[in-house]
Amino acid sequence: MIRHACVLIAALALGACASNGVRVRNLPDERPAASRAAAIERAEAIAARRQAALPTPPEGEAAPPVMTPADAPSMLVYDPWERINRFTYRFNARFDEAVFLPVANGYRRLPRPVRGGVHNFFSNLGEIGSTLNFTLQGRPVYGLRSFGRFAINSTIGIGGLFDVAKKMHLPRAPTNFGTTLSKWGMGPGPYVVLPLIGPSSLRDSVGLAGDFGFTYAMDPGGFYRTSDNAWMFGVANSIDLRANIGFRYYSTGSPFEYETIRFLYMQQRLLEDDKLHANDPEKQRVPGLPAGQ
Repeated sequence: MIRHACVLIAALALGACASNGVRVRNLPDERPAASRAAAIERAEAIAARRQAALPTPPEGEAAPPVMTPADAPSMLVYDPWERINRFTYRFNARFDEAVFLPVANGYRRLPRPVRGGVHNFFSNLGEIGSTLNFTLQGRPVYGLRSFGRFAINSTIGIGGLFDVAKKMHLPRAPTNFGTTLSKWGMGPGPYVVLPLIGPSSLRDSVGLAGDFGFTYAMDPGGFYRTSDNAWMFGVANSIDLRANIGFRYYSTGSPFEYETIRFLYMQQRLLEDDKLHANDPEKQRVPGLPAGQ
């Protein structure tokens, strides 16, 4: 039954997007540091005009200090594989524009109850990995909650199609093996852009492989190894994930999108690490240390 449902979802999504055609938007050319001088000059000119537009302070009062680049937080990120990361980033953008996003938009045309059931089903399977990782992190209370959610939704929720546990005040709090590695003291490492997946770090890449290994080894429901159409199961999961992410490549038109995404991703991971080690001062990040180190 699940196999037929996955096939139906993919067919409907592809059929819905086929009527719109596939159009690849022209992406901006790659901009190395030398060719970004004009963009930097424009940014400085805009900053100067904004500074000039500030109201003049009353006589006798000091003018507000002028902001300089030194006053802004550093966006330095450890990115030793920047060249290949940029190439992968652009490949992901083209694939998303030509294939992934049209299919996800077609999937969004399905009735809301259908999409909600599919999303709940895959989220419920993820509770198995969360239970294992919470246990490895030494957080048994969270592990029991994830296990309880899986047990409730798999039975009362009809195989996870309905999130009954949430209505019973058991909210979903997913975790992964990357967070487990962080709990064990492993730093994020260098920034990485994974094909078809997007921003990551060396630690999170290892964690992603670990999560996949856990899922493949346990094979809940026999969907990942014993099913003849296991690949279709993974495709349906990927489409559902993309349909629930609002990110669009090059939507801002900024020549510094790669740097911005890199900085925001690594800062988020570092903030999560600080929260995870809030009661362990020895593992807290040293203030001022560049992201990824």
